[in-house]
Amino acid sequence: MFATSTQKSHWIFSDEETLIKIREDTNKFYVDRFRPPDVEDIGDFFLTATEERSLLHFYEYQLKDFCMKFQPPMSKAVIGTAFSYFKRFFLYNSVMDYHPKEILVTCVYLACKIEEFNVTIAQFVANVRGDRVKAQEIILNNELLLMSAVKFHLTVHNPYRPVEGFLIDLKTRHPILEAENLRPYIDEFLDKVLMTDVPLMYAPAQIALASVLEAARKCREHLDVYVTSILITDEEMLQSVVDAIRTIRLMVRVKNYEPPSRDTVKALEKKLEKCRNQENNPDSTIYKTRMMEELLEEDERTQQDYSTTLAEQRMHFARLIMESKH
Repeated sequence: MFATSTQKSHWIFSDEETLIKIREDTNKFYVDRFRPPDVEDIGDFFLTATEERSLLHFYEYQLKDFCMKFQPPMSKAVIGTAFSYFKRFFLYNSVMDYHPKEILVTCVYLACKIEEFNVTIAQFVANVRGDRVKAQEIILNNELLLMSAVKFHLTVHNPYRPVEGFLIDLKTRHPILEAENLRPYIDEFLDKVLMTDVPLMYAPAQIALASVLEAARKCREHLDVYVTSILITDEEMLQSVVDAIRTIRLMVRVKNYEPPSRDTVKALEKKLEKCRNQENNPDSTIYKTRMMEELLEEDERTQQDYSTTLAEQRMHFARLIMESKH
């Protein structure tokens, strides 16, 4: 249940100002950690928190596009969960530390597992353009990093199931409305929600109800009586729900859904390459050297374990032979 979930206790924030502050602190932490001594104007060298958000906004479109084109087609729950992982990861991690394009595919791959959308890693990377061997390596290397970054809170409560509950309830207790006519507008609203901070601020049921009410408005239907007289009869609860629904709908309406221009993204990517943490860049010499060292260490540990096991087996067989002679 959402009420007792880690999502409610750890990943629902009070307002947009809180999220802005967290992102600014994340940006500042990276800059303080990697600022070269000869750099005076950090704004020219590092991405600002606003620039990070702009780049992430672009990659959210890439994430949605990847999911929509994925074969076999994935469920809405997988898409919603992938978006949640992506948003959570970059609350406390800078794009200068981990490139969004690499975390993006890892979010989708992990979401497939958690939502029980069964695809092998080979099937998954078949949907990736470019070097699929490299993509597989990046995904598997980043999977544990992603799980750790989201504090191993892997269960995500999406609004899709509550939407189905509301539609069933409308058909049962408010049959004068053709509930299925709302579905296209609900889907459109929830697609827009993914591009906002709404999932980090409101409960899935509140988002679902907001989508139903917004769909009803577009169909020129009135659900005021249903909400106030049938769905919610407690006046105190009603007011808090109405306030939340109003804010959600406003956030979705005023959001700029146009991705950054190609020139803007190109300039940000160029700036990112200059200030990126090369230890986390799969194309850098530092990264490749570290991976090779870790591989050699793993091989050495495996060899040591094998040698230890072999020695123990020899001693065991020697004891058996001695005991058989007696």
